[in-house]
Amino acid sequence: MLSRHAIAAAGLAALLIPSAGCGDFSIGYGTEVVATQQQPGTVPLPNKAGTYKFAVLGDFGTGSREQYELGRQMASVHARFKFEHVILVGDNLYGSERPQDFKKKFEEPYKALLDAGVKFYASLGNHDAREQRYYKPFNMDGKLYYSFNPNPEVRFFALESTYPEPEQMKWFEDELKKSTSKWKIPFFHHPLYSSGERHGSDIQLRRTIEPMLLANNVSVVFTGHDHFYERTKPQNGITYFVVGSGGKLRQGNIDTGSGITARGLDTDLAFLVAEIDGDQLTFNTISRTGAVVDSAVITRQPTK
Repeated sequence: MLSRHAIAAAGLAALLIPSAGCGDFSIGYGTEVVATQQQPGTVPLPNKAGTYKFAVLGDFGTGSREQYELGRQMASVHARFKFEHVILVGDNLYGSERPQDFKKKFEEPYKALLDAGVKFYASLGNHDAREQRYYKPFNMDGKLYYSFNPNPEVRFFALESTYPEPEQMKWFEDELKKSTSKWKIPFFHHPLYSSGERHGSDIQLRRTIEPMLLANNVSVVFTGHDHFYERTKPQNGITYFVVGSGGKLRQGNIDTGSGITARGLDTDLAFLVAEIDGDQLTFNTISRTGAVVDSAVITRQPTK
């Protein structure tokens, strides 16, 4: 039994995707579902007019063929599911960060999305130079940590988790307390909960941040760092996501004996798309080939 959350009908859909096609995923239009190869148990995205839609991507900036393939998959999804923003959970560029690197590792892989007006909001990972905060397409406005309101019911909080200095933590706690949004969604690089054999849970960061999350009705948290996809079972009522395989994959790195994994994928790259409608967040996690590898509905924490 999942405590404090209503996480409905989670499914693992291994879809057969034509190599030249756009990929099938679970998008509903009213009662109609587009994905003809959808397997039982997959939760369709409602795709309602007027709801807030976003995507999550992490650990992506390699410039590799696989990164470009995932970028094309994201553009294919966006053609039918118009997410407004992409939340970046860090390690935005690997290696050098010259102007040509930003072009090869970010602007070109996601050109179709950028041309469509999709805005990317970055947080910084341990491989990222702090000067990235001045790169305009990352929409950080020169800040290492910041928050923004895409609509009155949703506020995102971007943290710099490599150096969680007291000043930042004080800012974060104050921002959480004063926010009146129903959905308070932090995103940052280092996971508080992860089954990664390479990195795993950042216990020290958890001790600092988790009490703030529990005190302020946080329901979901998005992170990266471990190069796979994982959704945890609710931990003290909060669902944690690791979306760390946007361009790099650490194959076979999920510790299946951790006991915290609800769903995971460590055999291919993946990104996540989500839709918020009132008190419910519906998400699909989609692989490089277009397979829906995880989906569920999360009901937000009640206001205390």
